[in-house]
Amino acid sequence: MSDNSLVALFLPADLTVLNLLVAFAIAALAGTVKGMVGFAMPMILVSGLSLFLPPDIALAGLILPTLVTNGMQALRQGAQAAWQSIYRFRIFLLVGLAFLLVSAQLVRILPADVMLILIGAPVTLFAVLQLFGIAIPISRATPRVEATVAAVAGFIGGFSGIWGPPTVAYLTALGTEKREQMRVQGVIYGLGAVALMVAHLGSGVMRAETAPFSFALIPPAILGMWFGGKLQDRINQATFRRATLVVLLLAGANLLRRGLMM
Repeated sequence: MSDNSLVALFLPADLTVLNLLVAFAIAALAGTVKGMVGFAMPMILVSGLSLFLPPDIALAGLILPTLVTNGMQALRQGAQAAWQSIYRFRIFLLVGLAFLLVSAQLVRILPADVMLILIGAPVTLFAVLQLFGIAIPISRATPRVEATVAAVAGFIGGFSGIWGPPTVAYLTALGTEKREQMRVQGVIYGLGAVALMVAHLGSGVMRAETAPFSFALIPPAILGMWFGGKLQDRINQATFRRATLVVLLLAGANLLRRGLMM
């Protein structure tokens, strides 16, 4: 029996051994970036896997690694620290969730290219301004400011499925300490990952043929998270902020590219 036949016994027919090895490398890269700055794993996984796999398999592939690594990220300093972050940003979480549920109905109304441009343009502008030293600081997270930003992030996330860049932009502008920023992102994205898995168990994207592939990407993603975490431990707050802004700029530019090329 050939290597490809062995792969086909457990994984989708679209996969070859070479494809699987490339998928492992992409998952490790995505984990490394996430371990260092706390986000961008879905963007990297979907962009990379979609180069050689059908969209539904690429989407299924990111579900379990994203769920597991977000849990790791949220709990890296322990359950008590995670709970403290949840309590501190409780207004953001509750308001964001409410607006996400409401705006999900817009999926059938707004064209995909318009949605991508509406998200990508402000995120890219924010990252560019910050990288060039034009600060947009928020001295403290008042309930009104936090609720307003959460409403925007949740509103965008509901109709697009992309709430990471607006969330990171807010936390960065607030000057959130890097470990807490990582925890908060882990909590927010972790809840989103649970919802994503439930949704696609119902849609059929996550099924008997695709679940083993998603499961197989967990170890390289965890390895990347470990390596990225070690890198993050070695950098100071200023370097963490700059690295976050660079990844945010790439994420925003990628959204703009997708929107303009549709």
